[in-house]
Amino acid sequence: MNEPTFLDVLRAQQVISRYLRPTPLYHYPALDRLLGATVYVKHENHQPIGAFKVRGGINLMSQLTADERARGVVTASTGNHGQSIAYAARVFNVPATIVVPEKANPVKVEAMQSHNAQVLFHGREFNDAKAYCEELAQQRGMRYISSGDEPLLIAGVGTCTLEIVQELPEVEVIIVPIGGGSGAAGACLAAKTLNPAIQVIGVQSAAAPAAFLTWQARAYREADMKTMAEGLATRAPFMLPQQILWKHLDDFLLVDDEELRRAIVLYLEKAKTLAEPAGASPLAGALKARERVRGKTIALVLSGGNISPEQLRSCLDSASW
Repeated sequence: MNEPTFLDVLRAQQVISRYLRPTPLYHYPALDRLLGATVYVKHENHQPIGAFKVRGGINLMSQLTADERARGVVTASTGNHGQSIAYAARVFNVPATIVVPEKANPVKVEAMQSHNAQVLFHGREFNDAKAYCEELAQQRGMRYISSGDEPLLIAGVGTCTLEIVQELPEVEVIIVPIGGGSGAAGACLAAKTLNPAIQVIGVQSAAAPAAFLTWQARAYREADMKTMAEGLATRAPFMLPQQILWKHLDDFLLVDDEELRRAIVLYLEKAKTLAEPAGASPLAGALKARERVRGKTIALVLSGGNISPEQLRSCLDSASW
């Protein structure tokens, strides 16, 4: 499978701009004081599905063949990727089936269904849903869409970072969430091509560290998955994004779920914005690396705001700072 290139990101921007507006990049003095840096937040929670993944869905769906569109697409997701495919499939009039774990975030499931996708529940976690999804693709002849190992998805989500650098060329550090790694890989392609001096830092939950361990070892590693952050919850890595991260990612941080909860509350308090756990991870990472970012101009990719009421209530109940 060929790695996407910066040229693919530029082409994706041409496609996506016909369907999606650039998301806001806001400066928050309250976060400046918290981190001792000049802090901008890239609001992917303002996307139509409330998450950055829609960029990849639009880019991929726009390039399906007529035969693939007629046969339909199938994918597995813990939430935001599934919303992306459902949304883009509706835009391009393509039948879509999304396989989700049995306890998937109900907010995200309802959103997928609202875009007329067929949602099937299977298994306890993402990898169970993924295995069943692959079986369905073979049985029904549908176009299988990997949530991580898809060059068109990586190029599509890379447009988020492209927008950051275009609007804020002085940015020194971009901090991104890492679940499967497509967003971080796209960020590396865009940032490092435009300005190799920009540091790209990834953040993952310490309770689901498969991507971190794979990046660290430069070899495939699986790990337990016990995080509350479904957007970061992968038991096994995706190797196409990893190949890009091995070459370009400057650092990779792990945060615990309590740090994610704190970051969600801080976003509410300091930026008046709603983040899901994965979307809050860059802020949690910046807090952990406060000395490293001090005095710098940084951008935090708030990748999504699809938090359930129960998750939000848990975060607020645990706020003791």
